[in-house]
Amino acid sequence: DGALTGPDVDGTVSVARAATPVPVIASGGVGSSEDVAALAAAPEIAGVIIGRAIYEGRVDLREVIERYGGTR
Repeated sequence: DGALTGPDVDGTVSVARAATPVPVIASGGVGSSEDVAALAAAPEIAGVIIGRAIYEGRVDLREVIERYGGTR
């Protein structure tokens, strides 16, 4: 967490598929709006935690909420 190096989208999708019907929320590595977009494109992923990227101004929270919504 907090590395800002990009999430493991494939790994998170694999976990989500294996854990069905348990919702899986991606956490760790998100460093840009593009990372959020990659996670949002995977319907298996229920949500994403964005921490340090917001604090450092790398992700505009208002923008990603407007684009992807606050819930699925």
